[in-house]
Amino acid sequence: MDVVLIMVLAFVGYIIAYKLYGEFIGKKIFQISNKNKTPAEEFEDGVDYVPTKKGIIFGHHFTSIAGTGPIVGPAIAVIWGWLPALIWVFVGSIVMGAVHDFSALVMSLRNQGRSISEISAQYVSKRIRYVFFLIVFIELWLFLAILGMIIAVIFHMYPQAVFPVWMEIPIAVTLGWAIYKRNANVTKVTALAVVAMYITVVLGHWIPLDMPAIGSMPATGTWTIILFIYAFIASTLPVTTLLQPRDYINAWELFVAMAVLILGIIVAAFSGLHFVSPTVQAHPSGAPSLWPFLFITIACGAISGFHAVVASGTTAKQVAHEEDAKFVGYGSMLMEGALSVLVIIAATAGIGLAARGDTTSITGLAKWTEHYASWSTAAGLGAKVGAFVEGSANMITYIGIPKSLGLIIMGVFVASFAGTSLDTTARLQRYVIQELLGANRVGASDKKNFFTNKYGATIIALLAAGILAFSTGVDGTGALALWPLFGANNQALAALALFTASVYLKRNGGLKYLVTFLPGCFMMFMTTWALISNEVTYVGTGKILLGTINLIIILIVLFVAFESFLALFRKPETAVPKPAKA
Repeated sequence: MDVVLIMVLAFVGYIIAYKLYGEFIGKKIFQISNKNKTPAEEFEDGVDYVPTKKGIIFGHHFTSIAGTGPIVGPAIAVIWGWLPALIWVFVGSIVMGAVHDFSALVMSLRNQGRSISEISAQYVSKRIRYVFFLIVFIELWLFLAILGMIIAVIFHMYPQAVFPVWMEIPIAVTLGWAIYKRNANVTKVTALAVVAMYITVVLGHWIPLDMPAIGSMPATGTWTIILFIYAFIASTLPVTTLLQPRDYINAWELFVAMAVLILGIIVAAFSGLHFVSPTVQAHPSGAPSLWPFLFITIACGAISGFHAVVASGTTAKQVAHEEDAKFVGYGSMLMEGALSVLVIIAATAGIGLAARGDTTSITGLAKWTEHYASWSTAAGLGAKVGAFVEGSANMITYIGIPKSLGLIIMGVFVASFAGTSLDTTARLQRYVIQELLGANRVGASDKKNFFTNKYGATIIALLAAGILAFSTGVDGTGALALWPLFGANNQALAALALFTASVYLKRNGGLKYLVTFLPGCFMMFMTTWALISNEVTYVGTGKILLGTINLIIILIVLFVAFESFLALFRKPETAVPKPAKA
């Protein structure tokens, strides 16, 4: 029952943190108030700026920031043991990740929905505008390439998941049409959409869609191209047509999957569910040191710079009331932390449990070791996804769901969240390119200028990602090789976003800025340590591409950090918008 006790304690802790620390950050530190007009109200255009009910925007934001991050990261990091991963996910998400996400969202809400890059240039230093844009561009460039390949690999591993994932598109479009065009009851149409979605999951068992190789192009390469075409269409449509409703029903898919997992954990506990992995394993075979790489490997689920890009990219343009920022920004990060707790349990306890009725499979530590015998074994994408999917499927067999169906449910779950992040990331990269090349307003579309209209900017974003994804062959190994670099870049961006929030808060006087500055210093230290360690490895092994990109990130991080420290102690050039009194 130790697994159940730890899960309950973590969830209760998240609820208490939301009620107490979330309220403190919102009301005392940022003084959020519905008297402040949001960008969605000020610039409503029906395409990017759309005032949205907080439940729906929570779904969009949560599924956009989640993706595969809170699954892949923790599923790798448990190679150091379940306890270090659990502590970092729990503590990090409360005092760092949720504060980081909420801060980025509020700053954008008070600055016309501008991106974190523009905000940093406004409050920290005009000199960092382009270098901050560059690190965000690298972040999204890496993530787009990796996401496309991850979904392709998942489709290849679980062909039964392909049909349900693609059927989410017509279901989401219908949901959006019903809510926005027909003013349908949100609760009723949501229930119908979720039921329809799970019907397709069951049908997927009988309709596996296995992509064949086309000439010299493997299935993963073909899927990647198709996914990028989809991302172009989805990211240029109005948010209410596909992006928002798909993210919303995916959020409900997550809630259902999490509820099923929680129930499975509780019931399986009576049949011997327990942690089979080591509590702490400081020196796994071939693995880098726990310090600092635990804090880089687990990003989403604890703290992630990508969240600042989402919060100040798509989400800030849809929040209808400023006080909704606590639920959307702070709350969604804690929900992601809760998901990561379940992932840790699945990959360290569920993976060693025999499925109900199975008396022949390997169980216990021997089964866990199949995935985590060494760093190279754990780093394989199949092992990452498989540890979570199989562990989850094992546990839910104890509530009567056959393992074959459980594998499909969890496969669809992973692919769906990666898909929502794919089209959101494509849209965000389009915003970055538009801002960088001089669009008049964030998300604005100049039809006469190919580089700043939404179609041209999106084509540039996806072409760059496609080149990276296929950089070392059509099987996508080039993109997958960049995953460790993405993790370091991602956490560096989180530190820089926290420093920007610190400068913003410092201008309001007092010591409020410490709630973002101290976490920022911690992440800056860990990230710089990891980046330097990576650089030594890349140079020593002759990985010129990785070493060059990593060195650029190091220089950017040091420059922006230096500018941020200067900004904290000099007279401000730009006034901070005064929040209205609640």
